[in-house]
Amino acid sequence: MINNLLEILNYQNIYLIANWGVIPFWLLLIIIPNHLITNFFVQSIIVPLILALAYGLVAYDIFLEKNLLDSFQLYSGLDGLYSMFSNEAFLLIFWLHFLAISLFLGSWIARDSQKYLIPKFFVIISLILTYFTGPVGLLIYWFIRIFFAKKINFND
Repeated sequence: MINNLLEILNYQNIYLIANWGVIPFWLLLIIIPNHLITNFFVQSIIVPLILALAYGLVAYDIFLEKNLLDSFQLYSGLDGLYSMFSNEAFLLIFWLHFLAISLFLGSWIARDSQKYLIPKFFVIISLILTYFTGPVGLLIYWFIRIFFAKKINFND
């Protein structure tokens, strides 16, 4: 049974499940950010936990392949990073990392925008940009937030 599960959970399938699997949660943030369903699924530990499990599975596979030392290429420069991304397992683990952190960031934007009564239109723009670009969406949201909060605060 475990072998069957591992055959199904190959890198391609993990990528497809994670990549398509986060979209409903982003839609919940965009369409019904205050709803109980959104609070339960998106603004809880559920989705990060699922992505962390996939991350752990890929990391374990890297460990079994004895590729742990390859991860230190990340710090040797762009060539090391490029070399690291040529490995399918490392590329997938970084993508899972990006999906988890971007969704966490989107969840924070949705909650924070409610505190400052930011119009939904601006929040939606910020969430879409965060989904596709991560930090750029946060930057745009931060500028919008300054305008509506009428203050600059680096500690919220």
